[in-house]
Amino acid sequence: MNIDYFTNLPGTVALAIDEDFKGRDLTAELIDSTKTSNAEIISRNPAVIAGRPWVDEVFRQIDKDVIIDWQVNDGDRVSAGALLFTLSGNARSLLTGERTALNFLQTLTGTATRTRHYVDLVKHTGVRLLDTRKTIPGLRLAQKYAVKTAGGHNHRIGLFDAFLIKENHIRAAGSIAQAVEDARKLSPAARVEVEVENLEEFRTAIAATPDWIMLDNFKYIDLVEAVATKTGGIKLEASGGIEQDSDLVRIAETGVDYISIGAMTKHCEAADLSMKFI
Repeated sequence: MNIDYFTNLPGTVALAIDEDFKGRDLTAELIDSTKTSNAEIISRNPAVIAGRPWVDEVFRQIDKDVIIDWQVNDGDRVSAGALLFTLSGNARSLLTGERTALNFLQTLTGTATRTRHYVDLVKHTGVRLLDTRKTIPGLRLAQKYAVKTAGGHNHRIGLFDAFLIKENHIRAAGSIAQAVEDARKLSPAARVEVEVENLEEFRTAIAATPDWIMLDNFKYIDLVEAVATKTGGIKLEASGGIEQDSDLVRIAETGVDYISIGAMTKHCEAADLSMKFI
């Protein structure tokens, strides 16, 4: 899957700057307009970094003369107290861009950190961990970039790039087989996935030969049976039922191909970052 994570980056950043700045930073105006400064940005806690392009774009839009010197790359794991980057330039510009830049960086780093935690838990298996559409509005591509950076994988980006046939779609179509057939006709190149909730539906879905089958909130014993009985090249995705880390490991060890985890993007804890003038 070739994804342009940056297609809406300038617009996303412009909106974020506008809601904070509105053309004026009253407190920064206390500082002489010609004063230049240097600043350091550190992480107060261990983290996996993601979000450099968004930070760069914030300062490009606020003041293209600000110099950013990165000490880390996206995907790097850092310890508490690590220096992430330095800034040099007009003091007002540094202060005006600080919050917006760090908002992007702390959110995407939080997403990457949680993703890497999950990835590390199941690295002894062959499973791939998928994100979902449960993202922060306006930051869909940014969060999916963070997931990918941290070793996770992207599910569909939106409603437009793959079929995910659920209960109501099946009811409207009349059957799983009919829904899959209609999907193949409508968009032959698109991936077709069917969501099932029990083994009976699973067997029906297998006969319809979609590309993927999502096993939604399956009991562990049923996951094991589904993996043992699948045929052909159909991929199996487990979803739901993950309350603790041990649940994720147990599901991964069944041999499913994928596990989708909404928590990677919706339960991320923002990294604790700090900027100080030096």
